[in-house]
Amino acid sequence: MGIFSNIMDKIFHRAPKKAPAEAVQPTAGAAPATTPQVAPAAPEPIDVTGILDEMAAGAGQKLNWRTSIVDLMKLVGMESSLAERKELAAELGYTGDTSDSATMNIWLHKQVIKKLSENGGKVPPELLD
Repeated sequence: MGIFSNIMDKIFHRAPKKAPAEAVQPTAGAAPATTPQVAPAAPEPIDVTGILDEMAAGAGQKLNWRTSIVDLMKLVGMESSLAERKELAAELGYTGDTSDSATMNIWLHKQVIKKLSENGGKVPPELLD
């Protein structure tokens, strides 16, 4: 599993799951009811902001996940070292100078938020700019 997949997994699997609908059992002697076949509904988008804000509230330290890739990685319980961020940059196709960690970090944060959105996450527009 790649680093981005790990980030996504830690956020998306923290989302509350809906309980399955209870099945109704037919009573004895009753004819089975026919139900029309309905295509399954598209999954609801995952509220990335809500989940990360909730995690930040319980983190015990100030983590600015909205602007910092380091804080975002720390918040979801991942290693945020320069080596890990360089590996994430390679995974996401960064073509800039990885020695310029400030520029790389800004790019990484934008790409991670964008990819979370592309993969079913609900992210406010201001974080996608």
